[in-house]
Amino acid sequence: MNSMHRLTRREWLALVSTAPAAAAPAKLAPTAPVAIARSGSYDEDQAAVLGRMFDQLGGLGRLVKNKTVTIKLNLTGSPALKFEGRALGVTHYSHPRHVLALAHLLGRAGARRIRFVESCWATAGPLEEYMLDSGWNVRAILNAAPNVELVNTNAIGTYKQYATFRTPGGGSIFPAYLLNRAYEETDVFVSLAKLKNHATCGVTLAMKNIFGITPASIYGDDAGESDPNENPTKGRVTTCHFGKRQPARIAPAENDPASSREPTYRMPRITAELAAARPIDLSVIDGIESVSGGEGPWIRGLKYVRPGVVVVGTNPVTTDAVATAVMGYDPRAARGSAPFRDCDNTLLLAEALGLGTADLSRIEVRGVAVDQAMFRFPG
Repeated sequence: MNSMHRLTRREWLALVSTAPAAAAPAKLAPTAPVAIARSGSYDEDQAAVLGRMFDQLGGLGRLVKNKTVTIKLNLTGSPALKFEGRALGVTHYSHPRHVLALAHLLGRAGARRIRFVESCWATAGPLEEYMLDSGWNVRAILNAAPNVELVNTNAIGTYKQYATFRTPGGGSIFPAYLLNRAYEETDVFVSLAKLKNHATCGVTLAMKNIFGITPASIYGDDAGESDPNENPTKGRVTTCHFGKRQPARIAPAENDPASSREPTYRMPRITAELAAARPIDLSVIDGIESVSGGEGPWIRGLKYVRPGVVVVGTNPVTTDAVATAVMGYDPRAARGSAPFRDCDNTLLLAEALGLGTADLSRIEVRGVAVDQAMFRFPG
């Protein structure tokens, strides 16, 4: 393990106070404050926890009042895949109490419409059914605030066409992505993520969470050759992970089909491109209970952990950078160092696209300090 990229408290303090000039990007990327809170249990009033954090960032009302808010959940993998028999929300899924708390706070802040979305694993069926299979109280979520909707974005759904989201600068993998129109018909886009590792991308945080917004109808293993398959039953491994096939021809093809097919090259770039094409306005990262060593039960060496922390910010790169530091890592670590031992660093790729800074010395942290919230994930 390279100790230069696994942060002790002393190393973190040195890093944020004396960031080396050579590590800074040529053009300073945007920054924004990030709030950290301690929370030891989901039994704690999560609306109160999140409400205090939003207040520390200037208040939720200024961001969402009279607006449509779309929240991307993290429901990765089949609801049938539980880890150690534990509830999905305490390991690798968004926790339903965070969903309820967020819906309540958004309604209280004056949001006009609240949409929870996910491209559900291997199905285009109703998101309500997927949640029920996951053991959630769907009625409570729908009643948590006025005008709450649940949308599975794995196919076209109730719309007549898909929306095109162009990658600024043309992209390195795809020049544009076709997505469900729910991602276009919104004023505020929220990533409700989980604090955990990812076997391919190193960490799963706010930006990696939206890797799942791509519809399997177009980018899935059983997507149509020309037109979308509106009843997909498989994931997106073949197209997005390995590039063994192109998306349905309704969508833009890759820029360079001869580029690397390695997931550790492709997935970080697709993640950064999606964050640029469909910008994230608010990031909420749940680290109260989670898993380490990977993103879900299909990863060998997975462990249940209780970091007891929540991280919130309005810039996804700065938020992910702080969350990465909370996990005990250097957010500017290069490929070959934890947690990016085998992959490119999504944070630096996003920073290069001008989305935000991964430089801790430029990020104001409010609430609990990073060194006080740190929970060391594996190196």
